Amino acid sequence: MPSLREVVDLFHQWYPPATAESWDAVGLVCGDPSAEVRKVAFAVDPTYDVALEAVAWGADLLVVHHPLFLGAVSSVAATTPKGRVVQTLTAGGCALLTAHTNADQAVDGVSEALALALGLQDLAPILPAPTGAMDKVVTFVPHEHADAVREALTGAGAGAVGDYDSCTYSTTGEGRFRPLPGATPTVGEVGELEVVPETRVEAVLPRGRRAAVVRALLAAHPYEEPAFDVVELADPGTATTGTGRIGSTEPLTLDAFAERVAAVLPATAHGVRVAGDPGRTVRRVAVCGGSGDFLLDRMAGSDVDVYVTSDLKHHRASEYLEQVQFDGGTGPALVDVAHWAAEWTWLPVVRARLAEAWGDKVDTHVSTLRTDPWQFRK
Repeated sequence: MPSLREVVDLFHQWYPPATAESWDAVGLVCGDPSAEVRKVAFAVDPTYDVALEAVAWGADLLVVHHPLFLGAVSSVAATTPKGRVVQTLTAGGCALLTAHTNADQAVDGVSEALALALGLQDLAPILPAPTGAMDKVVTFVPHEHADAVREALTGAGAGAVGDYDSCTYSTTGEGRFRPLPGATPTVGEVGELEVVPETRVEAVLPRGRRAAVVRALLAAHPYEEPAFDVVELADPGTATTGTGRIGSTEPLTLDAFAERVAAVLPATAHGVRVAGDPGRTVRRVAVCGGSGDFLLDRMAGSDVDVYVTSDLKHHRASEYLEQVQFDGGTGPALVDVAHWAAEWTWLPVVRARLAEAWGDKVDTHVSTLRTDPWQFRK
């Protein structure tokens, strides 16, 4: 059986805590990292009822989207709502792990799960996550020393590309130089023009590793004064992670698309609210799991036909619609769904991912308890 530490490490590979917003509280909340994990339950909210369900099922770990401790608390006594959750889970031997904004932007994350649940294809982030700044280092070295320099560069952090490491490129050529008085050349004589068969070695590296890579190059290079370049690379703009998702669907009316949304998402008292012409054709769809009114300004004037999100505020939505009307109708229609329902679509995705990783070593369960706070409407 995997340990809790191993399961948490796997989740952190998929949803790195470093990608969470600075105000967020993600990661392991309670539990012994050395404990074995046989059963993992998934839910959106760490409510008392969810905790009771997880313990009754025999879960060793409850994975939730929303943090239990987003704000500071001074007590986890069972007389407080948060304390009841902690006490219930602890007494039942169940750990708690949160993946919140680090799961929102990720591949196989919340917004991507919502987009796929709605049948969207050709997905791309609305706001691509900033990729780490990259450099390329280039140096020229005698053939017989090229392997040693390559190993030094990659050992210092260069040459990592996606799921590959030790990535370098080499071409051959000639190096020309004349050692001057005071030089102690590795090759050649002072005052004599020297021509040396050399290998050009180049590799990409994270900009944060620049100093370490250059130090490694200088230490491994046989020349007293090695030639090298460090080139800052442009952002390729190919990020697959980021805020929200935009995708395409077969043409259908806004009314028909809203019917699809209602059919796909778990039923809630909130339902599906729509602002737009029911007969409008929908081809391009943007989605943002959770509260997405912060993207309304970006949606205005875009080529998106409908924007699906949650918690749209009255004044923001009203002002957006007025701006769209003023701009001659340029901008997507709005579909507002229950926050819990939109984010629930992630649970089957992450459950399947864990089941694929651990097979029959770990049993999994997705909670269907409706933790949306609204119970009914008139």
